[in-house]
Amino acid sequence: MSFEQHPVSTDEDLIESFHQNALLKRKAEDTIFTRYTYFIKEGMYKYALPEEDAFDAYSDTVLQVINNIVSGVFEKKSSLKTYLYRIFANKCVDLIRKKTTNKNSVHQTSSVTDMLFMIADSAKTVVQQLIEKTDMDILKNKMKELGENCRQILAFFADNYSDKEIAVALDYKSADVVKTSRLRCLEKLRQLYLGK
Repeated sequence: MSFEQHPVSTDEDLIESFHQNALLKRKAEDTIFTRYTYFIKEGMYKYALPEEDAFDAYSDTVLQVINNIVSGVFEKKSSLKTYLYRIFANKCVDLIRKKTTNKNSVHQTSSVTDMLFMIADSAKTVVQQLIEKTDMDILKNKMKELGENCRQILAFFADNYSDKEIAVALDYKSADVVKTSRLRCLEKLRQLYLGK
């Protein structure tokens, strides 16, 4: 049974799709993202997170799970849902800890180090490697390759604009569209850096 023929696919079908052509991979990404969106409500109720934070935790989780599937880190010892939920729960707890720790901190202009805390976990390692090599020129060049829309979104986000504010400033339909676009831009940056 191919993923193309059956939109409701098994874990095995989804995982297999990540090793197929770009169209099947994209469909699998969308399927994973939409299949478990109810986790966002779970994050809001169980961890008392605002919807925006729960959405961010969920989006970061999906990116990490996709990355783990592609890289072979996911060993299929549990169902995809269980694996995704474990990572999501950890990200929710991390958010709570971060908020508790940062309550008294005052935001100033963002340094590159500050920006690391704002980007998805899957992209952090790439950016950290760039910084460790002190080769900011590479990062700047990769940012140029992203295209104007991604550069604008990431620049606004680095300046602590909320997704709602970015949606208004850049004329997007909604904050959710901005969030999804921002996460895709970060993933593109990671792929560019890895040369994929």
